[in-house]
Amino acid sequence: MNTSGDTAPFLRLGLPKGSLQEATFAILRRAGFSVRAGDRSYEPAVDDREIRARLIRAQEISRYVENGHLDAGLTGHDWIVENGSDVVEVCELCYGRQGFGPVRWVLAVPEDSPVRSVRDLEGRRIATEAVGLTRRYLERHGVRAEVEFSWGATEAKAPELVDAIVELTETGSSLRANRLRVVDIVLESTTRLIANRAAWADEWKRRKIEQIAMLVQGVLRAEGRVLLKLNVHESRLEEVVRRLPALHAPTVGRLSDAGWYSVETVVEEARVRELLPALKAAGAEGIIEIGLNKIVP
Repeated sequence: MNTSGDTAPFLRLGLPKGSLQEATFAILRRAGFSVRAGDRSYEPAVDDREIRARLIRAQEISRYVENGHLDAGLTGHDWIVENGSDVVEVCELCYGRQGFGPVRWVLAVPEDSPVRSVRDLEGRRIATEAVGLTRRYLERHGVRAEVEFSWGATEAKAPELVDAIVELTETGSSLRANRLRVVDIVLESTTRLIANRAAWADEWKRRKIEQIAMLVQGVLRAEGRVLLKLNVHESRLEEVVRRLPALHAPTVGRLSDAGWYSVETVVEEARVRELLPALKAAGAEGIIEIGLNKIVP
């Protein structure tokens, strides 16, 4: 195990610096870890003495995890594929800088381009930050094209400098703003918690990584869900329960007042505005809506 002048073990954890940083910090805070970093700090403070965090660009984290400089890290599946990193993908975490769905690497061309499929790019030039990912994509389709690394502003390079781009997008707004048309999806990606294989084989480190995975996954399961609690007389119980969606089944318990029951269940927050009037009409009373921080099965 690693030490820093004493015998206490700790986990070296890579956190993504850049577009995923704030979303990652927010989720870790909800998971129970206070994470703080200054504008120029690369070693954020974590209120867990068993974690030593390091801020690194998401593009590089899988390489540092693979070679053992980090025990574990949070990065995109796309960068694991791009780097060809041999790591343990502990769990999938569906969050990004703008939401909770996957991001996409897309092949895009100018709106008026004659290119309609990847095969039309034979002998042409493509700009991208994900060079390895793009080359493997072209190989799968039997297309030979020149792939050049883009240092940024990739959307602005077509058509004057390149014929097409492969770019990361969550909403597609930047592509539309630059009058680009999506030809194909190269890869869909989500954030992953990954581990070094030697660290994963270490009993203490694996247990610590699994604890982090459980807490963070609990936060993401709770996203967009609330707990509804209500009281109902036994004469209306069946009708109220029938109207309630649930992860498994609503929890029903007797109250001290004869003939009355307490009911609680987890529901999607977006459905509450429709559920509450229906539950009230069905005979529910004392309805309480409670926000959730984590759901751990």
